[in-house]
Amino acid sequence: MVMSDTVLLMEEVNPLISAAHANGLEIAAIHNHFFYEEPRIFYMHIHGMGSMEDLAKKFAATIRDSKISPANQPAPSAPNPVTGKENFDIPALDAIVKYPGTVNGPTYKYTVGRSDLKVMVMGVEMTTNIGLNSWASFAGKQDDAHIAGDIAMLQSEVNPVIKTLRANNLEVVAVHNHMLGDDPHMIFLHYYGRGNALSLAKGFKAALDVLGKKPEKMGGMKM
Repeated sequence: MVMSDTVLLMEEVNPLISAAHANGLEIAAIHNHFFYEEPRIFYMHIHGMGSMEDLAKKFAATIRDSKISPANQPAPSAPNPVTGKENFDIPALDAIVKYPGTVNGPTYKYTVGRSDLKVMVMGVEMTTNIGLNSWASFAGKQDDAHIAGDIAMLQSEVNPVIKTLRANNLEVVAVHNHMLGDDPHMIFLHYYGRGNALSLAKGFKAALDVLGKKPEKMGGMKM
């Protein structure tokens, strides 16, 4: 199985849909990750089944004429000498989130899997690396940070997570699926916030703490 999350400008979405279908691949989701960005960016999930060689050829043909093709990328710019190590108090963030993160240029990112779940798609088990994860990425500076991320949820966890994010002043940006035919069905929520990095980290950790909890009654409906 192949799964792909492609980053596209608005005008690139439908040409890539047509290219994917022409090459025997399917579209699983199209959605935004952010608010306030300029130009607008959309994310499209592509999937397919077959041999590794066949899928690689189909995906290469699908993106051949798009800007996401490696052959069409501009030359990389010089790396920023300032990294996430200088921008953030990493030990303090790790102490809040209770997971180690990864420095990626000027940002710092957490990727947290769902070890409590076994999710199958097309006979293949979803793993942290293939996309069954929650994440948080920090940009900016310690006292004026941006956080953006994704929470992977069972359907019963969606509104408890939303309630928790809003209680921590994080904005809910999108709620949607990433996959088709997954069992159990997973919902993904994108969120955004700006402020002190430690406060933002507490909001992310609070959302993680909701996952896997016994569903509670909410709004008169048993979740």
